[in-house]
Amino acid sequence: MGFLDNLSFWGGGFPGSLLPFLFVLTIVVFFHELGHFLVARLCGVRVLVFSVGFGPELLGFNDRHGTRWKISAIPLGGYVKFFGDEDAASTPDHASVSTMTAAERRESFHHQSVGKRAAIVAAGPFANFILAILIFAAIFVFYGKPSTSARVDGVQPDSAAAAAGFQPGDVVVGINGRPIQTFSEMQRVVSTSAGQELAVTVERGGARLELKATPALREMKDNFGNTHRIGVLGINRSMAPTDAQHQTVSPLPAVWMGVEETWFVIERTMSYLGGVIAGREAADQLGGPIRIAQVSGQVATVGFVALMNLSAILSVSIGLLNLFPVPLLDGGHLLFYAIEAIRGKPLSERAQEMGFRIGLALVVMLMIFATFNDIIHLAAS
Repeated sequence: MGFLDNLSFWGGGFPGSLLPFLFVLTIVVFFHELGHFLVARLCGVRVLVFSVGFGPELLGFNDRHGTRWKISAIPLGGYVKFFGDEDAASTPDHASVSTMTAAERRESFHHQSVGKRAAIVAAGPFANFILAILIFAAIFVFYGKPSTSARVDGVQPDSAAAAAGFQPGDVVVGINGRPIQTFSEMQRVVSTSAGQELAVTVERGGARLELKATPALREMKDNFGNTHRIGVLGINRSMAPTDAQHQTVSPLPAVWMGVEETWFVIERTMSYLGGVIAGREAADQLGGPIRIAQVSGQVATVGFVALMNLSAILSVSIGLLNLFPVPLLDGGHLLFYAIEAIRGKPLSERAQEMGFRIGLALVVMLMIFATFNDIIHLAAS
């Protein structure tokens, strides 16, 4: 797999977390901003700045179209600044916009139609989804898909599986009408369904039975000592060689599998956030830059493929987060454009300014809360 899999490449201690963190975040941010940039260019909008990171410029160059490409000192995001923008949040420079010539208006972001502006804004998050699909697909193509049959080897006493009537030798073939082919597919459904009754279809002695099982919530530690709360049934997988497979995947099916992986991350994220709002999930699992850096360093010790898998998951998460209808995020801009399309005219400058202030406050509060969780997590580990 090359030199990137060597732990010595990443180093140890703080640099061992920092380098993988910067690697992962730079890829994700670059593709997000590239989505905005490419669609803006297609729409004839002039792009003034393409920045990975915020704050003072570390290095950069100007391309032949006059765009300043740069890497900035604070690597916690990035931005594309269009002609007519006042700042990195793409708020309009009203003094400049109102005095533009006809030629300048054609290149100004804020003089484009609502549809073009919405397409440019939405392109960033969707670029993140596309990146995730491509990463997942590449992993499947080059490394295949190892899997184990969803055969039950043992049932733990006093477990949810025992109460539901599972027996050794059962093969799980479906959950809630969803086909199950591997043990990992079953684990995914079960781990995200603590406290929810599942209709599990099993094959037993040539016949199919439906069992009702409610996964219990358990705290489990991964190989790095991180604690996760997941749903468990209490069954052991079969370790028989005949139940282990390694599937080679061709490019076209791999892309579809990448779509499925991306959708799973979206589905799981929305389910978790919905659980937090409803009080079913604890918000202490929300993490910020410190947690991402820590996890990146841990995953880098496993190998480059694991780090790329993390990049895909993070790309989906950032794309999804940016679609939330919060002013300052891409979703907030899309909300304003939807209102403009319905009203036939944009919101007033004052209303938009108030919206951006509220959005900034919400984003800052979320960052503080996530960082607080990160510190608590580090102190407990």
